[in-house]
Amino acid sequence: MRTLFLGIGLAVVLGTVTPGWAEPTPEQLRDRIREYVAAQEASKGAFTIADPRQGGKERTLTLIRVHERVGKTGDYYYSCTDMKDVVAGDELDLDFDVSDAAGTLEVVDVRIHKDNGKPRYTYDQNDQMIPVTE
Repeated sequence: MRTLFLGIGLAVVLGTVTPGWAEPTPEQLRDRIREYVAAQEASKGAFTIADPRQGGKERTLTLIRVHERVGKTGDYYYSCTDMKDVVAGDELDLDFDVSDAAGTLEVVDVRIHKDNGKPRYTYDQNDQMIPVTE
């Protein structure tokens, strides 16, 4: 099943729906991402992510915004964020994958998708990630 959430609160569902099961709303998913970032900031003093293109160096980021678009690929919901590197000043687009286990939303993966507007990967028609070479 593939679901695409449109920014106006409308969900287009392709496939079957299990009776009694309600998918999370786009706002619930965006809120969970905001909560995840805030929890990291509270526990570690800042939101950081290891950058594989910089040898795993930790980049310290601040949240600018969570994108309106929310979607689902496979078992995970996703949305993106715009973040700013507080040291380098770079603007990063991070992708957040969120699982929904019995109504509990958990961030399960975070990746740097774009660095200063340049994509690091894209997806093919089967939702498979394809690296973009520099």
